[in-house]
Amino acid sequence: MTERRVAPPPSATPPLVALTGALAFAAGTVLVLLAHWSPERRLLAGGLILGCTALALVLTDVLAFAVHRRPSTGLDFSRRSPSLARTVVKTIGLAGTLAIIAVGYWLLPEYAGPFYADYFAALRLLVWPAALLAPLYIHFVDRHQTQPFDGYYQAGLVCCGRWSALDRAVLTQHALGWLIKAFFLPLMFTYFIDDTRRLLLANHPPPTGFAEFYSLAYDALYFADVGLVSMGYVLSLRVIDTHLRSAESTLLGWLVALVCYEPFWSLIGDRYLAYGRGPTWGMWLYARPLAYTLWGSAILVLTGIYVWATFSFGARFSNLTHRGIITSGPYRYVKHPAYLAKNLSWWMISVPFLVQDSPGTALQRSAMLLGVNLIYVARALTEERHLGQDPVYRDYAAFLDRHGWLRLGGRSL
Repeated sequence: MTERRVAPPPSATPPLVALTGALAFAAGTVLVLLAHWSPERRLLAGGLILGCTALALVLTDVLAFAVHRRPSTGLDFSRRSPSLARTVVKTIGLAGTLAIIAVGYWLLPEYAGPFYADYFAALRLLVWPAALLAPLYIHFVDRHQTQPFDGYYQAGLVCCGRWSALDRAVLTQHALGWLIKAFFLPLMFTYFIDDTRRLLLANHPPPTGFAEFYSLAYDALYFADVGLVSMGYVLSLRVIDTHLRSAESTLLGWLVALVCYEPFWSLIGDRYLAYGRGPTWGMWLYARPLAYTLWGSAILVLTGIYVWATFSFGARFSNLTHRGIITSGPYRYVKHPAYLAKNLSWWMISVPFLVQDSPGTALQRSAMLLGVNLIYVARALTEERHLGQDPVYRDYAAFLDRHGWLRLGGRSL
């Protein structure tokens, strides 16, 4: 008798899609470098890289895996139920949602400074093409939706003053989803464009030693990470099954996620959890070349696992949301590979247990980093609670509890 093959549930993003996205991102980056553009053309360069990646991901998803025909899209292409009235209401709902976000950007001082200038410059370039295409896309999706009274329709009802007909649960999820996008997209896109600017500024000579290689590889990995993440927030489309299934709805889930990002990290983390103010791994091991190379290589491996986890989402990455359960890549082996790899890398980078002034200082720095680790434990637990509402995730979690690589008390990490 042959042994039954043990495997997790199918991933919303198959490994081939993730690989295609990584190769396309690399190809777009090479094209930008070969073009020898000046830093002033960073938006064009960043757009080219993201465009190459998005095109590769969508084509692979659609042509190789027919994601547009998955039941999870909520679309039935044999259904022909177009409604001009619904399209108008949904378009009004989209316009109203974007208007509220625009007012928020205008009111909040955080978005008034130069930090987000590239993001708003990109919005100004895209606003008119998006305004022309959005009603056509909404109408196409609406005519095939099995449940057409979605969040855009509910938002449209609010804008039209038809409060009595509202589905408040659907409207709340719509509002939370757009709030997540409105917060994270500007931040990640700004990081990506700034990394693109630095890419265009550099001369890129071949590294002459491990220290230069480490710096180049570390920056390249995070460049790829923020690029893929930025694109994920844009490509939230029902027709390719990357749409929002649900958004985190608990205050704790939001708090432990937002505190890890600006401007909240500067207000809280840099003040109370500033574990990195001390000797780092390079200062510690620079005089020991072999140990320096081995330690730095381990950091790069952990960072690579973190970025591998990001690319495993394909076009479905987004904080605080469920846009399909990922069970491939490093998620095949542990539930939270990105959090595990990133937190371990921070210990190796900062080595807070090194004595600087006194053993008390080392203990204080270690306690601060442990506090950061606990925030990520809370993020993991709230995400599990959220995703656990999906039976696919429950099957995935049960699989890892039996076959995962890292288990504590019979429970996968």
